[in-house]
Amino acid sequence: MSAVDIQVAEDVIDTVRYPLGAPESAALQNVVARVRQNLHQFGCSVLPDFIRPALQDRLRRECAEVAPRAYFDVEVVNAYNISTESRLPKGHPGRTTMERGNAFVARDQIPGNLLIHQLYTNNLFQNFVASCFDLPEVHELADPLSALCLNVVTPGRGHPWHFDTNEFTVSMLTQEPEDGGAFEYCPNIRSAHAENFDDVSGVLAGHRDDLIRRLPLRPGDLQLFTGRYSLHRVSPVRGETERHSVIFAYSERPGVIGSVSRTKQLFGRVLPEHLAAEGHATRGDRLLD
Repeated sequence: MSAVDIQVAEDVIDTVRYPLGAPESAALQNVVARVRQNLHQFGCSVLPDFIRPALQDRLRRECAEVAPRAYFDVEVVNAYNISTESRLPKGHPGRTTMERGNAFVARDQIPGNLLIHQLYTNNLFQNFVASCFDLPEVHELADPLSALCLNVVTPGRGHPWHFDTNEFTVSMLTQEPEDGGAFEYCPNIRSAHAENFDDVSGVLAGHRDDLIRRLPLRPGDLQLFTGRYSLHRVSPVRGETERHSVIFAYSERPGVIGSVSRTKQLFGRVLPEHLAAEGHATRGDRLLD
């Protein structure tokens, strides 16, 4: 492990609570065990004040400065991020449409000196993430836009119910709104082998509130989440302050690049890397999206 990785971790992370530099220590093993248990039981785990409290204002300011670079678009979507014109049987949850109006700042718009960029590329952090998800290792996405991005939700907007393409997601709130903007999810509502359309339809129709968990998040908290199997959303933001959260995108295998259609949807553009990789993606299941 490089001296730079160790120094960045010591400077940025609360290493008293989360001693990433001592992976064999009882303290870190206890943290990893707790995260794994939470993921197994609830599909989500939150590590409070992962970023040192003294740096949380800098975290907010840095992300707020790049937030205006976000690509913003409003479109009609469904929970599976597939075409709303797809031929689906009557009553299928994919026929339920919602308006999506959030925005993303792409990796190539995020300077390398920002805290979120330093954390994303840190090997100690990557090893910790892999351990939490019980994986031998994780890799940074080869995607030049979606590997690291900032999600911006403006007042009056939210991020409607959806499933993630990746099996696991690592994120961090960097700025909370005055009101609203709650993270809500349905733990493991589907599996790699079963879509469970009835329960998904119930949540989308507002009839299955019993399946929804609401998670309080604060700036600097690290969130680890199995978003491929857990339907989730960000409720509408109210007040004058935007909701900002960073997404650290990793994969179990190297070389992962997003599809042309999904990349253009999120960032409004594609690069030669996306065009070259189109048609070569492989999936580990046959779920929608």
